[in-house]
Amino acid sequence: MIDTLNSLLLAPLNDYGFMRRALIAGLALSLAAPPLGVFLMLRGMSLIGDAMAHAILPGVALGFLLGGFSLPAMSLGGILSGLVVAGLAGGVSQLTGHREDAAMASFYLISLAAGVMLVSLGGSSVDLTHVLFGSILAVDTTALWLIAAVCSVTVVVLALSFRALVVECLDPLFLRGQGVRSGLIQGVFLGLVVLNLTAGFQTLGTLMAVGLMMLPATAARFWSKRLEGLIGLAVLIALFASTGGLLLSYHFSLPSGPSIILLAGAVYLLSALGGRYHSLLARWRRTATPLESADGESADRESAGRESAGRESASTR
Repeated sequence: MIDTLNSLLLAPLNDYGFMRRALIAGLALSLAAPPLGVFLMLRGMSLIGDAMAHAILPGVALGFLLGGFSLPAMSLGGILSGLVVAGLAGGVSQLTGHREDAAMASFYLISLAAGVMLVSLGGSSVDLTHVLFGSILAVDTTALWLIAAVCSVTVVVLALSFRALVVECLDPLFLRGQGVRSGLIQGVFLGLVVLNLTAGFQTLGTLMAVGLMMLPATAARFWSKRLEGLIGLAVLIALFASTGGLLLSYHFSLPSGPSIILLAGAVYLLSALGGRYHSLLARWRRTATPLESADGESADRESAGRESAGRESASTR
C-alpha cells in the first residue's frame, strides 16, 4: 500500500526536476489567484477576468516577436497590454456612457484577434499553441522566480488592502466618505488580476490562465457564505486541482494545463450538485422540508380531531 502511494504521489516528484518546478508553480498560483477570483465573483465581474486573460495576448505576442520565447519580454508585454486594455475599457465607458462590461468584451475580441495574428506572423502553429495553452511542465527556474514574485506581491497587497476591497464591494459610497477613492482601489485590484494572469500564461496559457482563478472561487460559493470561508475553500480547491491535475497528466500522459482546469471543473460540478448552499441538493431539501412539515401538521390535526371526538362521545355516555 505504501509502495503504491509512493509510486503514485511521490515518485514523479522525486525523479523529475520539471515535475517539482511545475508543482511549485501550481501551488504558488493556487495561493494567489483564487482570492482574486472570489473578489471578482463578489463584484459581479466574473467574466471580466476572462476578458483580461485575453487582453494580455497582444503584449505577449509582441514580446515573443521581439525577444522570442523570452519570459521577461513576454511577461512585460502582457502586463502593459492588460493595463492598457483595462484603461481603454474604463475610459470608453466613462466618456461615452457605454457599459464597462460591453466595452471590455469589445476590447477582449480585438485583443484576442490581434494577439493570434501577431503570433501567426512571427512564428509557427506550435508557437501559437504554446502561447494560447501554455505548458506547466516547461517552467524553468526564471519562470518559477517570476511566478513566485508575482504571487508574493499579490498576497502582500491583498493583505494590506483587504478591508478596503471588502468595503468597496459592499458600500463604495462609505469608502468615498472616508476619503478613499474607489477608483484607486479598483485600479490596484485590476492590476493584481493582470499580474496573476501574466504569471499564469506560462503555465496554463492565455486561454486557461483565468481557470485557476475563477473555478475554485465559484465552487467555494456552494459551501460557504462567509468571505473567509470562500477564500480558504477556494485556495484548498485550487491546491487540490493543481496537484491532482499535474499527477494525472503524468500517469495518463495527458496535457497538464487542461488536466488541472478539468479537475477544478469537476470539483465545481460536484459542488453545484451537492454543495451546502444554492446547489441542486440544497434546493431539493428546501422544497422537501415544507411538504414534510405540512404532512406533520395535517397528521397532528387529524390526531387532535380524533381525540376531540373521543372526548365528546365519552361525555355523551
